[in-house]
Amino acid sequence: MQQKLIYVELKTGYSDNGPAWIGKAFLSKTGKSTYFNGQVFLKGDRHSGGNHIEITTGDSYWISGLKRNGKDRHWAGGGKIKIDRNSVAEYLTLAKLDSLPSNKFEVVELDNEPKIEEFRKHQNQKLNPVI
Repeated sequence: MQQKLIYVELKTGYSDNGPAWIGKAFLSKTGKSTYFNGQVFLKGDRHSGGNHIEITTGDSYWISGLKRNGKDRHWAGGGKIKIDRNSVAEYLTLAKLDSLPSNKFEVVELDNEPKIEEFRKHQNQKLNPVI
C-alpha cells in the first residue's frame, strides 16, 4: 500500500468551509480506496462538491494531494486546517515554510492505522434482495 500526504475536507453539510485535515493516507493499489484518520473513503463521481464517499456515513469529502504554495483550502473557504503532528515536518518542506501559521493550522494527533478489515467487512456484506 502506498502512503501519501493528502488534504481532506468534509463537504456534506458545508460549502467550502468544512472541517479539513492534512496527514498521511494509505492508498489502495488501484487508487480507488483511501484510508485516512481511521476512515475509509471510496473514490467516486463528484457530488456535493466532493470526490470521495466515506463508507460508513456516506458523507462526501474532497481529497487531494497538497499544493506546493500551501494554499490547500478553497479560496472561498475558511477555518483552520488540522494537521497531523507526524506530518508537520514533511508539509513544511513541501510548502517551503519555516513554521506553520497559527491562524491557519492546528496541530493534532490523527489515527494513522488503515482500517482495512473494516473496509473488507463493509464491502463483502450481503445485500438484501429486492423483491
